[in-house]
Amino acid sequence: MLIDSSGLSKVKDSVKAKIFFGHEPNAELIAILTVYFVQGIVGLARLAVSFFLKDELHLSPTQVSAMLGLVVLPWVIKPVYGFISDGVPIFGYRRRPYLVLSGILGTISWLSLATIVHTTWAATAAIALGSLSIAVSDVIVDSLVVERARIESQADAGSLQSLCWGASAFGGLITAYFSGMLLEHFSTHTVFAITALFPLLVSGVAWLIAESPISQDTDQQASLKIKHQLGQLRQAITQKAIWLPTAFVFIWQATPTADSAFFFFTTNELHFEPEFLGRVRLVTSLASLIGVGIFQRFLKTIPFRVIFGWSTVLSAALGMTTLLLVTHTNRLIGIDDHWFSLGDSLILTVMGQIAFMPVLVLAARLCPPGVEATLFALLMSVSNLAGMVSYEFGSIIMHWLGITETNFESLWLLVMITNLSTLLPLPFLHWLPDAQEQAETSAKNEAQTLLPDLIPERDTSTTRVGSN
Repeated sequence: MLIDSSGLSKVKDSVKAKIFFGHEPNAELIAILTVYFVQGIVGLARLAVSFFLKDELHLSPTQVSAMLGLVVLPWVIKPVYGFISDGVPIFGYRRRPYLVLSGILGTISWLSLATIVHTTWAATAAIALGSLSIAVSDVIVDSLVVERARIESQADAGSLQSLCWGASAFGGLITAYFSGMLLEHFSTHTVFAITALFPLLVSGVAWLIAESPISQDTDQQASLKIKHQLGQLRQAITQKAIWLPTAFVFIWQATPTADSAFFFFTTNELHFEPEFLGRVRLVTSLASLIGVGIFQRFLKTIPFRVIFGWSTVLSAALGMTTLLLVTHTNRLIGIDDHWFSLGDSLILTVMGQIAFMPVLVLAARLCPPGVEATLFALLMSVSNLAGMVSYEFGSIIMHWLGITETNFESLWLLVMITNLSTLLPLPFLHWLPDAQEQAETSAKNEAQTLLPDLIPERDTSTTRVGSN
């Protein structure tokens, strides 16, 4: 049966509206979404890494938490990659070569874990190299996303971030269950080897980025460009409207985490098998998609202060339900450990994703023209630094409480401390833009896009296809 052109047009419009949130699905957008998708799909090795550190390298919860804090470091220095990609082209290109290199680095890191890594320091280096790979590719696509997001209307605010993070969550979704199932039948090294294939997708889609080569600058021109870029960056970060929200995000995400201790508890105390932990990851990946959908459908126009305030309070309250699991109270009320863990993970992940989406929208809105990649990377690196601090704080508290791979008597206290600490940022909610400032920022970004002569000079050598 032949489908007439009007029918095809309706299908295309429906796909564009419902799947791509109104954005034209051109080659560059597909490339961007593929990079985010790979960020999610490399989660195939996440459980393998945890079991590798616990069972093969015999690390304690405190050591694992400290290590996970260290391997976040490549994400903390993201501004360096943004600055280099903005100011130092390779063979005349500012985006494609960096994506190709990031994919190669990712493959090397996972192959190293699969073959030659047998010590704690070697594992730390290999995992950090994998983090570097994702961080570099993330900077590149973030710069593209910011350029697109700045011209969204207030009504469409956050739709592109929702789409990108939805792609990442989808990548995590399709590998979530397999991350546990593979460990039931294969070694961690085999899982690492399989994971090594995915970063090559990033190298492959790099050529879909719509980019034209630029002429090589002389040393003097390059020096002037760097000085101009540093001046723009300095001017941006000294504005109270930028550094106050950034400080809030840091405080919000720097509170201690109990993740490492909880992994040891579920595997050593509750004896959860890798396959079930894969199911938990499947649930959390679904929950991330649900969180993105809720934000996109109902919350994207709500003021930041309202979303952060309520999500923080609700997350802290719901997080206390974990006490029922660590004290085995759930068994007394007739709820199996497995079912309780699944339900708890679902609810908390939805709340966490809803709370994190405004961070992405806020960061994109704060970026002035000309230094999008660098400043957005700087803002997000503050968030990543907070994550590093969170793991290290968690490690210190675990050590103080005497929590080990077999002693979980004080885990309930750790859960109490980590949940109550999430309330600490609430007195600083006024650091975020209020509803009027939020609307003005959106209007300013739209005006800057419509009036390019009124903004600092920016690179126009890269052609963007299908920007919305």
